[in-house]
Amino acid sequence: MIEVNLKRVAGDFGFEGTDANGHIVRMDTSDETGGVNFGVRPMQMLLMGLGGCSAIDIVMILKKQRQDVKDFTMHISGEREPGKEPSLWQTVKITFTLTGDIDKEKADRACELSMNKYCSVAETLKRSGTNLTWEVVLKK
Repeated sequence: MIEVNLKRVAGDFGFEGTDANGHIVRMDTSDETGGVNFGVRPMQMLLMGLGGCSAIDIVMILKKQRQDVKDFTMHISGEREPGKEPSLWQTVKITFTLTGDIDKEKADRACELSMNKYCSVAETLKRSGTNLTWEVVLKK
């Protein structure tokens, strides 16, 4: 069983989440709804989780293929369902930018495998109806 703990530590909505290894993340709501800008919004954290999950997959796959990944960044953008409660992610787009001596076909395949087979966060979003798209950009 996986367990995490949350504790309110700032204002009404500023929480720290702690995992079993003691890693801490800060969360808060927006200023408009009473937050104090203490931390990341929970729905933004979900996108960060998507990025982290897929990044680990992609680097693992490319390392196994002896690809030299010098740098790896991502830009993730999304739109939520307008006028709904709860407001789920309607669309999410990821731009994977990989730097190094990397074969384009291998990079494309690694990203595709992550997004369609290995990344649990991507699958969770897709099952909730999110239209998840991505592109791969290579730099030398």
